[in-house]
Formats: sequence, structure tokens, C-alpha cells
Amino acid sequence: SEFVLQSGSVKAGKMPEGEKMRQCKQEEEQQQKEEEGLIEFYSSYQELFQFFCSNTTIHGAIRLVCSKKNKMKTAFWSVLFFLTFGLMYWQFGILYREYFSYPVNLNLNLNSDRLTFPAVTLCTLNPYRYSAIRKQLDKLDEITHQTLLDLYDYNMSLPQRDWSTSSSQRRSSRSLLHHIQRHPLRRQKRDNLVNLPENSPSVDKNDWKIGFVLCNENNDCFHQAYSSGVDAVREWYSFHYINILAQVPDAKALDESDFENFIYACRFNEATCDKANYTHFHHPLYGNCYTFNDNSSSVWTSSMPGINNGLSLVVRTEQNDFIPLLSTVTGARVMVHDQNEPAFMDDGGFNVRPGIETSISMRKEMTERLGGSYSDCTEDGSDVPAQWVWFPCSAFSTFCASQVCIRSCFQLNMVERCGCAYYFYPLPRGAEYCDYTKHKAWGYCYYKLLAEFKADVLGCFHKCRKPCKMTEYQLSAGYSRWPSAVSEDWVFYMLSQQNKYNITSKRNGVAKVNIFFKEWNYKTNGESPAFTVVTLLSQLGNQWSLWFGSSVLSVMELAELVLDFIAITFILGFRWFRSRQKLPAAVPALSSQDNAAFQDEAPALRAPHRFTVEAVVTTLPSYNSLEPRGPSRDGEEGHE
Repeated sequence: SEFVLQSGSVKAGKMPEGEKMRQCKQEEEQQQKEEEGLIEFYSSYQELFQFFCSNTTIHGAIRLVCSKKNKMKTAFWSVLFFLTFGLMYWQFGILYREYFSYPVNLNLNLNSDRLTFPAVTLCTLNPYRYSAIRKQLDKLDEITHQTLLDLYDYNMSLPQRDWSTSSSQRRSSRSLLHHIQRHPLRRQKRDNLVNLPENSPSVDKNDWKIGFVLCNENNDCFHQAYSSGVDAVREWYSFHYINILAQVPDAKALDESDFENFIYACRFNEATCDKANYTHFHHPLYGNCYTFNDNSSSVWTSSMPGINNGLSLVVRTEQNDFIPLLSTVTGARVMVHDQNEPAFMDDGGFNVRPGIETSISMRKEMTERLGGSYSDCTEDGSDVPAQWVWFPCSAFSTFCASQVCIRSCFQLNMVERCGCAYYFYPLPRGAEYCDYTKHKAWGYCYYKLLAEFKADVLGCFHKCRKPCKMTEYQLSAGYSRWPSAVSEDWVFYMLSQQNKYNITSKRNGVAKVNIFFKEWNYKTNGESPAFTVVTLLSQLGNQWSLWFGSSVLSVMELAELVLDFIAITFILGFRWFRSRQKLPAAVPALSSQDNAAFQDEAPALRAPHRFTVEAVVTTLPSYNSLEPRGPSRDGEEGHE
């Protein structure tokens, strides 16, 4: 290559060296200012960390930078700093765990106001008059009589049978006899005496259990045994009694409700009750039931506490025309409940003794639970499956939602697995009651299902959520003899004249019940969140201040550090990716055409380039001469 440098005219002057350096520095600073943008990031992680530790308000961070000349101090403060961070976040974890456990505070409030009187339900403890259902029970009573004679040598007296029965009733009796003989009441050895022979002298009658066996079509049997013979006889009798009622076309026709023959006197707040104050329903086990002060009429309000400002009832308790093997309790069944709750007499009821005045004082107590994440309760029962709601519930309040749900769950499982419904619970739509003439193995299925239900294998207690709002009545009872020995003659005479009923057993003929509020005050148990968002932030701030002595703005500084770290990582990764793309790639093989073109252009590439430089040099005037400068001269031009 041939290079020719052609000089032009160069104008040059002399400049002090210091002035020249200062001008260059100003130009460099100006260039840097022009290159600065709106957002600038650090060039390395070290620069970012040093800036953060030198300027943050978090205590202890500055020690990581100022002690960097002493490696031991730097290591000590680094360990201490990160250990403190670990302890603080461990405390944070405890606080978050406590917050998400949703604890509650229990608030107890004592209120004083006029109280709405609850609903009161009374039952006769006799499902049907024995004279009305005796024809259906004749065969069962006869077999029970023989069973008691065989097992216990007890000769039970039976009323005289009515032999004027139709042929259809005789066929029904023979069918009943067949099924009763399939499920007889038997004596079994206790578990520790199974291996002893029956005629062993060490085996006494008291060492036997009484029960009965129920089998299905596959000869799988369920042994229902009782240590008490009374319980065994009553349960066995009730099992066959259910089947008899299921066979009766219209069992409700056997019901004969007679309010005046059961309740002799009724007063509330010293005023006499009338028929508008009660409603009637029939329970297949407890008989005729009467509910006072339900939602069917105006609700009673207790103006003052005390026995004279409540409900006072005189009820008949004489067991006249009762079923002897089914009605083993004398008295009446009473239950106190809210107006919106059905009367589940098995769960909340208690018996009133005959010849006794029972005074029941009440204290109202309301419970309000927090729903949602705080407890598994239902606000209004809307989350209870609709197909479970066929019990007499006016509203989904308190006791109703859970108890209806539990019984409905059992009844639906009964219909699904056994093919029929249990007689003591309401009948679901499209189902029929169990009867061993149609469902031969329903007894086996029922007792197996009942065992699973009590063990919560069916999941009914888990599925049925408790109500968030409950109203309960705490009861306490007092007893006294009524009427007294000196007044019983005239009391019984007046009752017999008033009700036209001859009381044969004065001691067991009547009972008196008084139900009243003990005081006006009632207690409210409420729940409130124990750990709110404000409480959580306050506790987190306390821990942050304890370990680092800083504020919310210090947290923002830490957040800024994290964001800057992410931004620098992204920028450095992007630069590395661009640098990888700019690396020189392998030169591809040239084709013959490209090679020929390259050879044609090669001479032209090898031609020398000529550069022409003109320099103009102007001579500065001498500072030693004071003579005026003459006319300008042309500079010398040099060519190289």
C-alpha cells in the first residue's frame, strides 16, 4: 500500500499547559452531564451494597462497610446482622401463624330487659290408647307373655282378648307371628362365660345377657344384646311395634287428642290459657304433645320474674289405658325451647314426676359465634342441603339447623341403604316406612346403620354445621309434694268436678309444673376477632423496631434494595446475552462466483490511498516588540 500525506496550511498558536488541562476537564464533565439519563443503575453488586449500607437507616448496616479494613470485625457484624434478620423473621412467622389461626376473644355481656317467654311442649308419654290399638298388638303381647314366662318365669297378666276378629286380621296375626318368631328374644352368655356349658353350676341367671338377633339375606347377623332385661324387652317390643304401626293404613286415625283430659289447668301471668295459645302434634313414642306459646299466636312476654309471672300447668299423669310394655314411665314429658325450634323430645326433654309440684326456673343465654374463617358455623341455614329440610322448622335458628340436619342425614342414609324410612322420623318424599313384611332385612340394616351413625362413620355430625346464633335456657328445678296431705281431698274433688274425671290414684293421678324466669338479666356470649390486620401490623412493627430500631421508611429502603438488585441482575444478563450474539462467527465457505468477484476487486483494493492535509500556521506577535504589526503575509505552504 502506498500512503501519501499531503499537508495543508495549519494555523497554530501557543497556549499555557494549565489552561489547556482545565479546558479538557470541563469538556469531559460537560460530556458526562450530557450522557446522564433519568434512571441510572449501579454498575456492580458491590457498588449497590456499599451505597445501601452507607445510606440506610437500618441500624448496624453501616458497620458492614466502615469496618471493611478489619476482616474480623466485618465477619462479626455480618454474622450478627444476618442472625438478627433470621430471628426477626422467625418472630414474623409466629405472628403470621397466629393470625391465620383466626383466634377469637370471648365477650360476656349481661343485659337486662323484658324477656320473650319460650315455647313449652308437654307430652303424655303414651303413644296411643291401649284399647284403640289392642287388636293390632294382641299377637305381640301374647308372644311377649310367653317369652317372659320362659326367660324369667314371670306370668304377665293380659287383658281379655277380643275373639271377634275378621279373617284379614287373623291372616295379619299369622304373618306377624311368623316374623316375630324369626326374631325371638333370647338369653346369651356374657363374654367371659362363652366357653362354659349351659348347665354348668357356675353359670347363674344373672350371668346371662338378653337380646335378639337380626340377619339379612346373606345370613350376616347382628346381635343386639342388653345387660338389663327391662331394656332388652322394651327394645325388642318397640322393634315389633314399629313394624305393626307401619302396617296400619292410617295410624294417625288411632290418635285421639283430648286437651282437657290431659291438662286440667293452664295459667300464664295469672291469666287463663285458651286454645289459641297451644298447638297439637303426635309423637309415635311420646304420644299427644301440646306446644304453648309457639309462633301460631301472639308471643308471651314475661313482665316480671318469679313463679307467679310464668306458666303454671296441672296435668294428668295417671296411667289409664296405657300400653303396658311400651309406656314404662309415669308422668309427663316437658321441653323448653325457642319458638323457631322443633320439639325434639328425645334430646332436650325431661320427665315430670306424678304427685309432685315441679318448679323450673330459667335463665336465658344467647351465643353468637363468628362465621367464615373463624368457625365452622352456619349463619342462617342456607348452606344446609335443601333435601334435608322436611322437619317442622319455622326458621333456621339455633338448635333447629343442626338437629334437623343430623336426623335428615340419618334418614336419607336409611332410605338409600335399607330401602325404607325409620318410623320415628318424618317420611321423606317418595319413600315408605320400614316393615319386615316388605323389607325383611331392614332391622339388620337399621342397627348396623345406627352403630355407624353413633360412631360418626356416616359423617353426619361433621357435615351438619352448628348455628352461629343460639338461644339456650339454663334450667334448674325444685320439687315439692303436691297436693299436700291436708289439702289433697278438696283439690282432687274440685279437679274431678271440673274435668268430670274420676281420679282413682291420687298419688299418681296429677302433677303440677311451674316454669318461670329466675331474673330479668340474661347473658350474651359473643365473639370478636382477637388478631386483626391492625394488630398484625402493630406486632410486626414492634418486632422490626426491637431488632433494628427502624420505621416503615426503612422497610421501603429494603424494598428498594431488592428492586435494584433485580434490575441490575436483569441489565447484566441482558448485556451478557448481547455480547454473546456479537461474537465473530465462523466465516462461511465462499462460492466460485463470490471468489471470482473478489479476485476482480482485489487490485482495486490494493490501490494506494492518498490523504491531503493542509495546515495553516499563524505566527503570534512577539511580546517583546511594541511595533505595530505590518500587513499580513501569506503563510508558507508546504507539500510533502
